[in-house]
Amino acid sequence: MCLLTDDVRRLADFYKRLLETENNSSGETHQLILTEGTALTIYNDGTAKNNRNQNVTPAFTVEDMDKEYQKLLSLGARIIEAPKRRPWGAVNMSFYDPDNNMNFFRCFPQNDENPDR
Repeated sequence: MCLLTDDVRRLADFYKRLLETENNSSGETHQLILTEGTALTIYNDGTAKNNRNQNVTPAFTVEDMDKEYQKLLSLGARIIEAPKRRPWGAVNMSFYDPDNNMNFFRCFPQNDENPDR
């Protein structure tokens, strides 16, 4: 996945902290962020961005939703919907990154102590 942005360093820093990874990438126009099972490119192609999140929404599967929710709060992310159990058993939440791209986190708890989340 590639996210286009006007500020590569700012957006890449957000995702590096969010995904808890560092790839020794610090460019102004392009950064590649690799984690197990994920390749995310942050890129400035030189065109003006509207930051309206029109067609793409990244979704990440996480192990510990409460931990990730607290991390997002500490990063200052704008939460759209706090963690909530879905009828199919998953717990989902949504948030905006610094460029207003909507993102989803989801987890599939096996023995959740809080089924009514």
